[in-house]
Amino acid sequence: MDSRRKNFIVFEGIDGCGKSTQARLLDERLKQEGIPVHLTAEPSTRPIGKMIRDIFAQRMNADDRTIAALFVADRLDHVINHEEGILSKLEMGITVISDRYYLSSYAYQGALVPLEWVMNANALSVELAKPSLHLFIDIPVELSMERISTSRTELEPYETHENLLRVRETYLQVIDQLKEIEHIVRIDGTQPVDWISKRVWEEVCRL
Repeated sequence: MDSRRKNFIVFEGIDGCGKSTQARLLDERLKQEGIPVHLTAEPSTRPIGKMIRDIFAQRMNADDRTIAALFVADRLDHVINHEEGILSKLEMGITVISDRYYLSSYAYQGALVPLEWVMNANALSVELAKPSLHLFIDIPVELSMERISTSRTELEPYETHENLLRVRETYLQVIDQLKEIEHIVRIDGTQPVDWISKRVWEEVCRL
């Protein structure tokens, strides 16, 4: 299992950082290299993930604690379901790229509910499918707000300057806390897309 886990790469960062673009570019590059790859994202497209998306789209209401618990459940399903699950892909020798994983819960939910609870609740996902590489695309909150304000017709309730500031600070806190036990690389997201893509490829090649 350790050798297969080396194929699990996760992109992280606050909204508007460009991680989804970089995940797609890496997916394309690996396919060009002839490497089997599965690109996925969280919240997932499965039932619990769809519920989370409905909450964020304000089609449903839920408390922050409920949302944190839903992310835990969605992530476990994302890892272990037999259809599109991360473990099943890794066991087939397929490289998995995920747009967000448990560091996102630490940062986003941990900014609103006790961080220790969030980390403990996600412990099983960490145990089952620990990424070999987390790529944290870092940008200032001001740039995040500028990008999401121009690219979306309506912002989600959590996409405020105050909340994203807390989220980024929690990301940095968690990265510092986990730097000895997780492989996390921080990349300057203010640089051009091609520059970031090159940095991403350098880190992936080191695996």
